Amino acid sequence: MNAITQTFHTNDPVGNGIAAYLGEIIALRQDLHQYPELAFQERRTSKVIASKLSAWGYEVASGIAGTGIVATLKRGDGERQLGIRADMDALPIEEATELSYASNNPGVMHACGHDGHTSILLAAARYLAESGNFNGTLRLIFQPAEEIGAGARKMISEGLFDRFPVDAVFGLHNWPGVPTGQFGFVTGPAMASVDQATIRVIGKGGHGAEPHRAVDPVLASASFITALQSVVSRNVDPQDMAVATVGSIHAGTASNVIPESVELKLTMRSFSEAVRQQLQERIPALARAQAESFGATTDVNYRLGFPALVNHPEETAFARAVAVDALGGAAVEEGFRPRTASEDFAFMLQARPGSYLFVGNGDSAPLHSAQYDFNDAIIAPAARYWVRLAEAFLQ
Repeated sequence: MNAITQTFHTNDPVGNGIAAYLGEIIALRQDLHQYPELAFQERRTSKVIASKLSAWGYEVASGIAGTGIVATLKRGDGERQLGIRADMDALPIEEATELSYASNNPGVMHACGHDGHTSILLAAARYLAESGNFNGTLRLIFQPAEEIGAGARKMISEGLFDRFPVDAVFGLHNWPGVPTGQFGFVTGPAMASVDQATIRVIGKGGHGAEPHRAVDPVLASASFITALQSVVSRNVDPQDMAVATVGSIHAGTASNVIPESVELKLTMRSFSEAVRQQLQERIPALARAQAESFGATTDVNYRLGFPALVNHPEETAFARAVAVDALGGAAVEEGFRPRTASEDFAFMLQARPGSYLFVGNGDSAPLHSAQYDFNDAIIAPAARYWVRLAEAFLQ
């Protein structure tokens, strides 16, 4: 039978083992929450992680992509190598939770749960070091700068998988609104690509009382914004997904002055490269055509972010089977659907086979909210899951 689909350990002391030090891990998570650090600035976070892993017997390589870490633990003579990734960075958000362990860094907050993802993997790392039953090489990847979509790509460009080869790589994300501790799995596209555009519509300024003497970029921009949704409704196949959102509009300073220009900022999402390319072609063309119809011009800066996250079928089936075996079928959320948020783990899945899964954060505030807080109740089941996945993969 294929190593990916073979049976797993069924009677292990993982839950009790993690429970013995769960309080320490929760305290660590809340400490990380108090001292959040932005992308590529995760220096304190990286030191804390490296110190723990070294104490537990891992071979720790630091400084990858600046603050990234890869921790390696080898057992036996097995040739298989497994990678598990957690992200570390925070967001430029002023926290509004009033928690006792709220952020001490003004304007910076763990509003996406990366403090929790790191703590989950550390809880699993300790158990695997002390009691793990596996034969092969385990590589734990602590990645910086996920929030700006740069950390995974930079780690890979600095030789991540050349220096630390793996046969497969896995990661997870907590998800508000999904019952606490429920796991979700998606085969194929699981999270959307993300691209951005800045469009400047340039007209001719004038007096608000004499619009006929001006070229109004506000009117041209409004027409473009209305027409923008025709790209999704009339150019993209109805069976595909696309999102085109104008999130920022800046124009003028006074009610009676027609401004010289308007600046629009857009985000685009899709699940396929074909649709992504379609958006890249159609949106600038539409902006130019709409502006020209009003006598205005445009300056379009269209920037590709990162691709859709596409889970590999075999590894996803394996990951789901581990959850059923370790936690029971009731712990798996049936019919879990792809998310239109984005994740730079997509680059790792382009480089190696693997899967990205989701674990419910319960009835919490949404991700990237100033009221969000990671649910510590999911640390134990998620850490137990990582242990069981590692032991099953590295048999």
